[in-house]
Amino acid sequence: MGVGGRLALPWRCLVVLCLRLLFLVPAGVPVRSGDATFPKAMDNVTVRQGESATLRCSVDNRVTRVAWLNRSSILYAGNDKWCLDPRVVLLANTKTQYSIQIQDVDVYDEGPYTCSVQTDNHPKTSRVHLIVQVSPKITEISSDISINEGGNVSLTCIATGRPDPTITWRHISPKAVGFISEDEYLEITGITREQSGEYECSASNDVAAPVVQRVKVTVNYPPYISDAKSTGVPVGQKGILLCEASAVPSADFQWYKDDKRLAEGQKGLKVENKAFFSRLTFFNVSEQDYGNYTCVASNQLGNTNASMILYEETTTALTPWKGPGAVHDGNNGAWRRGGCVWLLALPLAQLARQF
Repeated sequence: MGVGGRLALPWRCLVVLCLRLLFLVPAGVPVRSGDATFPKAMDNVTVRQGESATLRCSVDNRVTRVAWLNRSSILYAGNDKWCLDPRVVLLANTKTQYSIQIQDVDVYDEGPYTCSVQTDNHPKTSRVHLIVQVSPKITEISSDISINEGGNVSLTCIATGRPDPTITWRHISPKAVGFISEDEYLEITGITREQSGEYECSASNDVAAPVVQRVKVTVNYPPYISDAKSTGVPVGQKGILLCEASAVPSADFQWYKDDKRLAEGQKGLKVENKAFFSRLTFFNVSEQDYGNYTCVASNQLGNTNASMILYEETTTALTPWKGPGAVHDGNNGAWRRGGCVWLLALPLAQLARQF
């Protein structure tokens, strides 16, 4: 390219080139620490994403020209703004300080910034590094899961932030103590019903409060009958047989007398089924109601049963106190004691008339 071609370069490019030569900040030139008499730029600046970063450079009366640069791009030269970013503003250009501010800082603003000054003798530079911190954010987490008891579970929690967040898992349970994993992945081998519930992922990096999300783990297991007791009831009274069972999904209950299934609405009976128990009610017990009853609890994973007896409860009317082998009804004891005294008084009165 001839001399005429070089003269045709855009004037702005020539000015930028002159400034770069003037301030001695070409790419790859090491940062100069400067001498002890020249004030340096401030140390590293750390701000959170979205905040404003102020870059200050101390100067003195020896300075004739001054500029702030980001890598090899000129942001400000004196009072003149060279960048198009509206977030970058000039704060101060005095005999002692030359400062700019970057508003609403984002991660791409992170990096080295150079304060370059020209003195009567020669140019000097000083560099500051802008560090942008970002609050933790969970970007990916496992969905709620349902698994059969004995299976294996793998939970994942991915989070971002600056600095990189620390991820921990814990089981939300009264019996759980401390963290069960300090990693993005939580592996549970041979899960049990006691390990069901919510698992909380926490991501923290001290920039802001930790962020947490939870995953619900449902452990399915076949029914287990925990309570089924025989009951004694007098004829003509109300009787109840209760069958309690735990299961996931909840158990379906059925009642049998001997080999005959009892249906809801059967005369004199009421079957009440809830999530964890079934109640068989006899409103007016008769001799035909006594006998052996079987409660069957079942779900998709299996079934179990328990037998109980509805038997006739007998009482001894002439037993006014408790003792070995005595049967005492707390509700009718006082009446029975009074009845015994009255029965004893009748023969005594008859003997008195004869004499």
